[in-house]
Amino acid sequence: MAQTKRKRKRRHRGTQAGTIERAGRTGKPPEHSAKRTKGSTKLEGRALAQQRREDRMNRVPTWRGALNRAALAAIVLVVFISVVQKDIRAGIVMGVIALIIYVPMSYYTDMALYRRRQRRKQATGR
Repeated sequence: MAQTKRKRKRRHRGTQAGTIERAGRTGKPPEHSAKRTKGSTKLEGRALAQQRREDRMNRVPTWRGALNRAALAAIVLVVFISVVQKDIRAGIVMGVIALIIYVPMSYYTDMALYRRRQRRKQATGR
């Protein structure tokens, strides 16, 4: 005779290493963890992140930062053109042209955004 009542299936929560996590607490780190030294609470962590962002936004843009950003974009462009057109020389030429255009464009864009943030900061009185 066929079985009418299905057997209850248990969920296997163990890992291959043999550890078993309790349901509902899989993503939360333990309270006694040694890693939680800086900004031990969520509010302290948020305040620290906000302070770091504020410091980063108040830094004056540099030509070096603009060059780094433009170089990364030019490398991506060289790889893209070299793969799509299968012509490495054309990719390198376009990368150099892009680098020449991107460096000043990046610097002056950063400078304009920096000045705008500073004007807004002066207006609010922070």
